[in-house]
Amino acid sequence: MALQVPVTERRYVLAEKVDETPDVLVLRFMPEDGRPCPFEPGMFMMISGIDNEGKGHAARAFSIASDPSTPGMEFMVIKEPRHGDHTGRSHFMDAREGDIFLLKGPNGQFRFDPSLGKKVCFIAGGTGLAPFTSMIRHIKATNAQNDIVLLYSVRYPVEIIWKEELDSYAADLGVKLAITVTRPRDGDGWTGQTGHIDAEMVKKYAPDYPERWFYVCGPLEFVKAMKDALAALSVDPPRVKADVWG
Repeated sequence: MALQVPVTERRYVLAEKVDETPDVLVLRFMPEDGRPCPFEPGMFMMISGIDNEGKGHAARAFSIASDPSTPGMEFMVIKEPRHGDHTGRSHFMDAREGDIFLLKGPNGQFRFDPSLGKKVCFIAGGTGLAPFTSMIRHIKATNAQNDIVLLYSVRYPVEIIWKEELDSYAADLGVKLAITVTRPRDGDGWTGQTGHIDAEMVKKYAPDYPERWFYVCGPLEFVKAMKDALAALSVDPPRVKADVWG
């Protein structure tokens, strides 16, 4: 049964702002009143900057990347959207640690319960990795013993978010991790998987795919392509959960 959590709007302090990749910021917020916000892995928050009168505006939705048992919340934010939508982005680009933001939530039905399916396959595109870090951190914190395949697609190796943490999932939790680079270039040093995730790649890294539950998150076209790939494999639709962007 899904956790019943109230949706609230509260003030949070920007505790840390990290240039994680050339395109992505990682922001960590702490509640100003010190009270944690209960949520389930996969859910998102609406985040807005505050104007000079203390009012929130230009709210944007971002998947929570942190584990529910830890203080505060982490998010992955694209610095300059590739599709021209810059609404509200300047609040993050110009923000400084100590600034106040309004966070409203938690929201969403893209939720993960480790007990519902022990064998899972997470498929992420870009900052669509965010909810899966929350899910895997939760699995680790609760010792849930899920069997995890993580397929993660980026354009270039430099865009890989939290590479060391991802590697630790493979080493510490036995996660079957496959990072694929869709635009490899000479001299980038990448020797791993290349190409877009498709049905064949799913079969390669998750040969037992009929037994798995699939969770997909990324840009709209990415999510559509993944749904088509899973349909081509005759994966039962109820076993596929999807969310657009991170």
